[in-house]
Amino acid sequence: MSALEQPSLSRRDLFSRVSGGILGAALTYLLSRDDCSGSRLFADEGAGAVHADLRPRPPHIPAKAKSVIHLFMNGGPSQMDLFDPKPMLDRHHGQSYFDRIAGEVENPQSAGALMRSPFRFARYGQCGMWVSEALPHLARQVDDIALIRSMYTTNLTHEPAIYLIQSGKMGPGRPTLGAWVVYGLGSENQNLPAYVVLDDPLGLPINGVENWQSGFLPPLFQGTRFRSTGSPVLNLRPDVARPEAVVQTERELVTRLDHLHRRQRPGQPTLDARIASYELAARMQVSATDALDISSETQATREMYGVGRAPTDSYARRCLIARRLVERGVRFVQLYINAQIWDNHTTLATDLKAACERTDQPIAALLRDLKQRGLLESTLVVWGGEFGRLPIAQLPADRDELKAGRDHNKNAFCTWMAGGGIKAGTIYGATDELGLAAVENRVSVPDWHATILHLLGLHHEQLFLEINGLRERLTGVNEAHVVHGILT
Repeated sequence: MSALEQPSLSRRDLFSRVSGGILGAALTYLLSRDDCSGSRLFADEGAGAVHADLRPRPPHIPAKAKSVIHLFMNGGPSQMDLFDPKPMLDRHHGQSYFDRIAGEVENPQSAGALMRSPFRFARYGQCGMWVSEALPHLARQVDDIALIRSMYTTNLTHEPAIYLIQSGKMGPGRPTLGAWVVYGLGSENQNLPAYVVLDDPLGLPINGVENWQSGFLPPLFQGTRFRSTGSPVLNLRPDVARPEAVVQTERELVTRLDHLHRRQRPGQPTLDARIASYELAARMQVSATDALDISSETQATREMYGVGRAPTDSYARRCLIARRLVERGVRFVQLYINAQIWDNHTTLATDLKAACERTDQPIAALLRDLKQRGLLESTLVVWGGEFGRLPIAQLPADRDELKAGRDHNKNAFCTWMAGGGIKAGTIYGATDELGLAAVENRVSVPDWHATILHLLGLHHEQLFLEINGLRERLTGVNEAHVVHGILT
């Protein structure tokens, strides 16, 4: 074989060969000497105005919660079929109403008359919260949650509404809520990602990976996807086992070379994030596998969540993993459900019930489990979608009323919070008599963001990144108010 035919040597192959022999030991020795820049070369450079690490940082104000589990119900759950019963819909079922709200309907060609809920409601808990029969498990946990009935948003289309609820703006390219939280607070566990995403194995949500992007913040703060079954992160384990001393020597060498490379190329956040990701991956080889191993949980715990049983198994696994992650100091955990199971344009009675059957038991178990372990006091659990639904029917092409659903509604939807700093058993705000619009103690998306940040000890006006003379914030230039009515 000629020299030109010799196979190329990859960077990984080079380090594998160098670190295992005399040459590796010699190179490590040289890199550690003062005449080869020594430790000063690899010292922390300081992040300046922009944090470029995941070390824990003090909050602006005393924090009530240390971590967040965000249960994002993408698709837009129907408020008047889950948490906000409307007797007026029962009384006026079938009456025309479209002419009064034509400008608020996304699909006017399929709009029908007022439609009552197919589900019965009852009061639960000492707080007397109304909950639909579609959520029998959560109904038993209402004394632990604060329900906001008066949320509203500014767009009735999924993509911009999801961008807004995730990042404060109706478009891509902005840091998401989880990225802002980690930017502000860092992480308590340096062996796991600070921001973990547990998306559905069945598929990505609307807007895909942009739901957990870092935007103009350093890439280090974007969400890290974990798989709920199999290996949590692909390619995390080496193909061949080697002695620990060799592995450690190799890691130290690679770290020194990486830092030398970065020192010579300052001001490149993408490079910093890539190096930090490699370093974190090495530390995760033990920590991530342990955190996602739910086989170590008791059989009773797994059954409480609904693991191993259809239709709850997938979401149950992710809820249980979320608890294990915050238990280990992960700052922000986000769960998604595939496609748009809450987007019930047709067959509301069956499809909304199916969505609840997949998520209700695991979510209720998560609240119970966090509480019994003493974790609910320090963990903020947030549930909700991007908007709500209309009180009128949306009919399929054949106009069959038995297949009716509901169209999008930007003027009213429900969300709830539980855990650190939340006044449990609270019902906050109200909609009009039909559930069309929030009318009492209205809560905007910026208000919702400001409240979550407040509970974590972050002031929404003090959490910013200055770009071209502008202070970019999660809440932007919008007026935002903390919802003190749901706080202790």
